[in-house]
Amino acid sequence: MDNLGTRLRDIRIKSGLSLRELARQAEVSPSFISQIENGKSQPSVATLYSFSRLLGVSVDDLFDARRDAPAAEPVLAAAVPSHAAAGEAVDRGGLVNPSEAWVPSEYANRISVVHPSHRSRLTMAAGVEWERLAATPEHDVNFMRIVYRPGATSTNSGELLSHAGYEYGYVMQGQVEITVGDETFTLRAGESLGFDSLIPHILRNTGTEDMHGIWFVHGAHS
Repeated sequence: MDNLGTRLRDIRIKSGLSLRELARQAEVSPSFISQIENGKSQPSVATLYSFSRLLGVSVDDLFDARRDAPAAEPVLAAAVPSHAAAGEAVDRGGLVNPSEAWVPSEYANRISVVHPSHRSRLTMAAGVEWERLAATPEHDVNFMRIVYRPGATSTNSGELLSHAGYEYGYVMQGQVEITVGDETFTLRAGESLGFDSLIPHILRNTGTEDMHGIWFVHGAHS
């Protein structure tokens, strides 16, 4: 979340939206957006999706400034240390273990193998955590591990959210209650589901232990 405030401000300014106008369209207070941009507050999952939609960018774009940079040409593995530093471009074909390289360029990210120490981790509001599992040039796609603490929910207000695309989830540990439209499902370890994200929905951890799951969100323009 360290980059979110700066990225949000930069993208908002580039889009021509004032802080007050973004707040009006996102139905939050200007002071709340100001706190986010200054690193003093964190948005809920619903608010994050709202910012993404209103600013015309993917959720990933709100966190990774490197997505704005031009694609880098691959560098031969022999030209860098065997344990490449995060952000260095290497030819993964020359690596014994491709998980030792983290390549941010869109050119190289046609293949994405991510070591756990290089994963982007987002601590969301309301006890929700996201961990990005892979990164490709494909926009509006999130492949991630999610964690919901007991009592955590997708939105602080408890309102259902909707966005273009589809979601697919698999529960590894614990349980999660998922409301999609007029139906409510309780998924436990080993169970999974998929649904049209345009249908208003919300996730809640109604159990007594952390829920860990694998989630794939496929957006409208992917």
